[in-house]
Amino acid sequence: MDTDSTPNAPPPPVSFGEAFLYWLKLGFISFGGPAGQIAMMHQELVERRRWISERRFLHALNYCMLLPGPEATQLAVYIGWMMHRTWGGIVAGVLFVLPSVFMLAGLTWVYLAFGNVPAVAGILYGIKPAVTAIVVFAAYRIGSRALRNGVLWAMAATAFVAIFVFDVPFPAIVLTAAILGYAGGQIAPEKFRAGGGHAAGGRHYGAALIDDDTPSPSWVRFSWGRLIAYSAMGLALWAGAMALLMAQGGWSGVLTQMGWFFTKAALLTFGGAYAVLPYVYQGGVEQYGWLTGPQMMDGLALGETTPGPLIMVVAFVGFVGGWTKQVFGPDALALAGIAGAFVATFFTFLPSFLFILIGGPLVEATHGEIRFTSPLTGITAAVVGVVINLAVFFAWHVLWPQGTPALPFAGKFEWLSALISLGAAIALFRFKAGIMPVIGACAALGMAFALLQ
Repeated sequence: MDTDSTPNAPPPPVSFGEAFLYWLKLGFISFGGPAGQIAMMHQELVERRRWISERRFLHALNYCMLLPGPEATQLAVYIGWMMHRTWGGIVAGVLFVLPSVFMLAGLTWVYLAFGNVPAVAGILYGIKPAVTAIVVFAAYRIGSRALRNGVLWAMAATAFVAIFVFDVPFPAIVLTAAILGYAGGQIAPEKFRAGGGHAAGGRHYGAALIDDDTPSPSWVRFSWGRLIAYSAMGLALWAGAMALLMAQGGWSGVLTQMGWFFTKAALLTFGGAYAVLPYVYQGGVEQYGWLTGPQMMDGLALGETTPGPLIMVVAFVGFVGGWTKQVFGPDALALAGIAGAFVATFFTFLPSFLFILIGGPLVEATHGEIRFTSPLTGITAAVVGVVINLAVFFAWHVLWPQGTPALPFAGKFEWLSALISLGAAIALFRFKAGIMPVIGACAALGMAFALLQ
């Protein structure tokens, strides 16, 4: 972007109502997984509306990527909190997740009550390759902003090789990237400034409401009293919810065990949904028997094709678990499923809000200090490589659905899926099409193909 044509004055202040409408809209259109959702927020909040500057956006993103939990949701909470205090963060996070909960609960009910409907299967068949293209496109957008020099590109490539070839655990990649980032910030600080030297690249979108040098408002400054208060409220919410579930079914009750299990899962989601899926699979399928292995895979497909974070697959697990275990008896299966979905969602996402409200003031105090920002910049570079790995993983499952780790190219190659994915990629890269039109067109193609079979 030509810096001579960028506006020098920040936009007018944003009302709580205007922000509310934006977060509500985002909750309904946030397809494409975390990479796509972060790209959407960057395009809207940094480039178009200028609510927050590029550097402050990336600084917040670096912190969210360091945390367990869905980073896109936490980024929404972070920005909402910076703009409109605690309630701004809560509203941003809740609206980012809530539409997905209702959509996924509705789809899960259809899935359980009516089985495999050809039209629905066709829509899913068309959307999967579209989402593959969207993730690749989003990885490109994030990488083009965050990887501003050869050192960061090398770190991203190394992270990709580490996880793709050697199956290195994501926490180990994060820790190594943070150490390398810290060391690099001491040796070559110009390579590890926020955004990977983004300012040196000349990309600037004009003055923002929360600009690089905007003083932090009172509510984002660190306070021991605020830290203790938020910690106490979070613990009280968790304990109160667990007490209600124990009153309903005791400690061994299905919903109580869901609350405890998803609390643990929330603290293990380093690296996003794919990193925690094996844990959820092991608990939901093998330990508790809430659902079967094939159902878990179907839930992942539904999670990939609804807005919101992919970790929302926990709502599917909770719904199927409540339905299967008949929590409220055989005559209230749908109610049991809805209860399971909301229990899984609440306990999975509660820590995400607390991490931002408790840790955000500490992070905001460091956005100009290289010794704090360089480890996070290194982590961002590594995460780009991990996102590319996820795109490859997803493409493999779409193009060779019968493939296994032992026989990765078993079964027939899905030529139609490949063509749909290629068309979606051309629409995104070449014609700058919106994500929703691309998904809608691909879903229509998939449904038409299924009905003509």
